[in-house]
Amino acid sequence: MKFEAWNIGSYAQAEVELLQNVGYSPLTARVLCSRGCHTPLQAKNYLAGAQELYDPLQMKQMDAAAARLRLAIERHEHVAVYGDYDVDGITATCLLTDFLRKAGLTCTPYIPGRVGEGYGLNRMAIEYLHGLHVDLIVTVDCGITAVEEAQLCSRLGMDLIITDHHECKQQLPQAVAVVDPCRPDRTYPHADLCGVGVAFKLAAAVSGDQERLLRRYADLVCLGTIADVMPLQGENRTFVIRGLERMQHPDRVGLAALIRECGCDAQPITANTVGYVLAPRINAAGRMGKVELATTLFLTDDAAQAMQAAQALCALNRERQQVEMEIYRQALGMLPHSATPPQAVVLADERWHQGVVGIVASRLAEECGCPTFLICLDGDHGKASSRSYGGFNLFASLSELSDLLENYGGHELAAGFTIARDKIDRFRQEITRRAASFVDSGKARHALDCDCTVTADLLTLENVAGLDQLEPCGSGCPHAVLCMENLLVEQLTEVGGGKHLRLRLRAPSGTGINCIFFSTNILRAAIAIGDRIDVAFTPQINEFRGSRTVQLNVTDVRPSGAVRNEMARAHEIYRKHHAKSRLSREEAAQMLPARQEFALVWRYLVSQNQRGSLSEELCCLSRKITRYSNQRIGILKTRVCLDVFAEQGLISLEERRSCLTIIVHNPREKVDLTQSSILRDLVKQKAGDFDGNLSGAL
Repeated sequence: MKFEAWNIGSYAQAEVELLQNVGYSPLTARVLCSRGCHTPLQAKNYLAGAQELYDPLQMKQMDAAAARLRLAIERHEHVAVYGDYDVDGITATCLLTDFLRKAGLTCTPYIPGRVGEGYGLNRMAIEYLHGLHVDLIVTVDCGITAVEEAQLCSRLGMDLIITDHHECKQQLPQAVAVVDPCRPDRTYPHADLCGVGVAFKLAAAVSGDQERLLRRYADLVCLGTIADVMPLQGENRTFVIRGLERMQHPDRVGLAALIRECGCDAQPITANTVGYVLAPRINAAGRMGKVELATTLFLTDDAAQAMQAAQALCALNRERQQVEMEIYRQALGMLPHSATPPQAVVLADERWHQGVVGIVASRLAEECGCPTFLICLDGDHGKASSRSYGGFNLFASLSELSDLLENYGGHELAAGFTIARDKIDRFRQEITRRAASFVDSGKARHALDCDCTVTADLLTLENVAGLDQLEPCGSGCPHAVLCMENLLVEQLTEVGGGKHLRLRLRAPSGTGINCIFFSTNILRAAIAIGDRIDVAFTPQINEFRGSRTVQLNVTDVRPSGAVRNEMARAHEIYRKHHAKSRLSREEAAQMLPARQEFALVWRYLVSQNQRGSLSEELCCLSRKITRYSNQRIGILKTRVCLDVFAEQGLISLEERRSCLTIIVHNPREKVDLTQSSILRDLVKQKAGDFDGNLSGAL
């Protein structure tokens, strides 16, 4: 299991029939009911987005920001739009720059270099803009924590408007206006706008015609909203729906060029296209230190220049992928070797690229099952990117440790900070302590939300196609994740050079089902042919050589109910034993292997030893030993055999999350397992006799 638990929703059949009667497909109706849409009106409101966009002037200090920009237009002032280097910041910068230029202003877009300057307003940039005789700086997607930088603007005689959507600290910067839907004294009814959404609202407040402006900029607002993983509800859903409509026939030459270069022009543009194809290429500009490619893409009216920029972005994204893989390989080699999984990962290195470590941190957080912090060192300082896991609040934790940091920012799930090299060890200790405390509190949870359980007969081409009624899908309105139970594993094949897993499953009804499990191999899936499993998945239609079939895009697998109950009971007893708590006689008997069971486990390990090491999930290992020997050995006894072998030096045993890594040694002398303190303790608790010397069986 990739996830610790599955939260599976349910539905009332009468409500499903009600939704089907008004035109929702059988699968869509079940998903909507499971998500709390019990009536056609609730379903319509969930999927339709905001019926009317909110008045921008409802946002705190928006009136002051709009008034100052109108004054700048009247005076023909020089305005700088200061943004961030991700997709949200880039689209926000280009939207407001284009709007102000069309209003007749001299407008300079400025996005700081990710490596050289870092996130947000900085002194060097402010002084540079002052040298250009800028009268007014407007931030987009940044600035909410720039207290000292705002003071510098004031001293230099430049006005400052801040628009942002990130978490606020206790003190807000002093500026003409601070516009942020997340302000503590918020007045705006929709707090989930991204940076480009707030920039659009500012432009709308200045123009006074929000609908006309949305027709012009819906594509940019859509890009930033999806790329920043904002909830696709309310106004955000409206932005995305309208933006995707524009992207089907884009009139912005840069976006049209990028869509063509990515090979997406022959098919409908969806939220998935934006999130997984277009956004990474735009992001590559900021990550790799060439953000001007992205601003050129969106601000140019020259088709040839747009195509050059699009081609360069695609090439840059390929380079980013190579750098990412190298950092990942290096970071993986730096992880501490321990029998227990880490509570937090904090790694630092001089070789790493600041623009790419965030992606690697996200991957390691998932694989290690804990919050991850990767620090790019440069001299006596380091810049870090971090990703959360299990609900651990990064922003709150960094706030608590602010005395160790030079600056920080972000939100609960992703954050960045700057730290002195000599404070990294202390930071590692403190953040690990907080992460451990969070786990001990019982609040940590890495659960998979499944919409509902379905049967194989519902997975028809027509029903799966009907799930398009949920589009656009993303945060707040995810793709359907369904569950089927008690399926038989008939085939397992690793594909893509061992990176992915293709499965053939058999439903209890007898229906055969094809599945693909991306970024997983047989080892990670911890299943084998003949197993009974439950599968969580998103159904999709696979087209191959003119044939269309239903395929399951697997999210996770787990043992079926009976096996899962056995595993839970085994883990409970083992934790009790590991904590040195007294076992009952029955529990000790369940754990204590007989001589032949030690022999079975040992023979299997030796048979696999030619690979150098064996990595396996315990339950899967137990099942494989049973199949190998044709004699059943339970999960608990398998684990005790391994612990005893490790204690006696026969193997090396390392555990990371649920995976055991085993290296078999070849002792020159026989080992008397009856000398094991683990076995002696279990024998005492069983209050029986342990039958003799086992070394001969080995």
